[in-house]
Amino acid sequence: MIEEHTIQKQIQVALSKHKCSVFRANVGKIHTPDGRFFSTGLPSGFPDLFGFRWTDGKIFFIEVKNAKGRLRPDQIVFHKMLQRHDIIHGVARSVEDALLIVDGEQIGYGY
Repeated sequence: MIEEHTIQKQIQVALSKHKCSVFRANVGKIHTPDGRFFSTGLPSGFPDLFGFRWTDGKIFFIEVKNAKGRLRPDQIVFHKMLQRHDIIHGVARSVEDALLIVDGEQIGYGY
């Protein structure tokens, strides 16, 4: 099975060739030397990739999952917020899925 990280890289390359700018959202927590936790500051559930279409400046968000990947509850909450604001978003399990999402042909998370 292909790892999510590999799918992410493939999507980033394909979208860059598809007249889009795309960015990876690095999130996580680390333990500082003095014993505290540091969080990157992005909201819980923030999708893996985000960017904009060069043609019209519309922003998009893409959660990347492999064939068996499931959304966490916080990712579903984030999806619902994007949905309320009519933002282009979705879950991509392949480059083809990502292209459909960005082109507005596949919206939503399908959870």
